[in-house]
Amino acid sequence: MRRGLDMDKIAGALGAARQGRVSARGGYFGALQLLADIAARFRVPSGGGRATDPNWTERRLVPLTPGTLARLEELAAKIRQQSQVAIEPMQLAGLLLEKTTEQIGDAEAEKLLRPSTARR
Repeated sequence: MRRGLDMDKIAGALGAARQGRVSARGGYFGALQLLADIAARFRVPSGGGRATDPNWTERRLVPLTPGTLARLEELAAKIRQQSQVAIEPMQLAGLLLEKTTEQIGDAEAEKLLRPSTARR
């Protein structure tokens, strides 16, 4: 049986303190994290069909501009080509929405809702 690492002990030995979880947001490491999330979460349903996250139970229509859809199609195509993972553009959109809502804080969300006085 493999022992887990005691991160608090490691941090203490290095004279550091654990401050929380870190996640990749963009660039090369963000792309690798996205691929790892897809591989870990997407499963083919028992009755067959397209692989998806089994926790996704809500279905909603999301309006997009043609440019956003085109970008999602490009990204999904690159993921399929480079990783052999079958992902559709709107599956990628759902995953990106989840990741973004997990990362955005309440203060940042309020800034999105409040009209800026500078724009008036």
